[in-house]
Amino acid sequence: MSTIKPLTLDIVSDVVCPWCYIGKSRVEKALALVSDVPLEVRWRPFFLNAWVPREGISRDEYLTTKFGSAEAYGNISAPVVEAAREEGLEYRPDLVSRQPNTLDCHRLIYWAQAEGKAAAMKQRLMELYFRDGGDLTDPEVLVRAAADCGLDEATVRRRLATDEDVDVVAGQAQEASDKGISGVPTYVFAGKYAVSGARPPEQLARAIRQVSAEINAEAAE
Repeated sequence: MSTIKPLTLDIVSDVVCPWCYIGKSRVEKALALVSDVPLEVRWRPFFLNAWVPREGISRDEYLTTKFGSAEAYGNISAPVVEAAREEGLEYRPDLVSRQPNTLDCHRLIYWAQAEGKAAAMKQRLMELYFRDGGDLTDPEVLVRAAADCGLDEATVRRRLATDEDVDVVAGQAQEASDKGISGVPTYVFAGKYAVSGARPPEQLARAIRQVSAEINAEAAE
């Protein structure tokens, strides 16, 4: 009896990327449209702002450095805020007071993946940042977020205080960069086809079906 080969879907994104926030919602709608297709979904790290120091910086300093001023970003962000709203999400740039380096966030997602909770962990961190203006540079905020997703609070606190898996996460992010990924979200199908941008669910669903059919046809030859 033949078995359908699962399709690997690597989702490369960052928790402070607003289009990744929107894209996560859209790809999850796409996954619901292809619930009959066997998939292995892997959440992969990307550092949108690798230059931000580990301890983070003030939001004003970040916006001034990257966009010229907070006011300039206000004009840029308005369409993104609207796109999020249309997706049923809330993005409140006015609540964000600190810009994090996301290495520790990605460590949490990596640890959560081992327990099948990576998507929930990523969602919680994004909600904290975009909706609530949470300070993702605060270890206790990260610990509470992990606990909210069912991870053991004491274990996460202990692990965050070390450099455990820093090299692993940094290596995964570097691998994405080495493969030419420079914009996120990027979806990599079967390790060989990549699509960038917060694409509509129907478009992603079609891609999933097409690549799944292709890899299974190849396996049957």
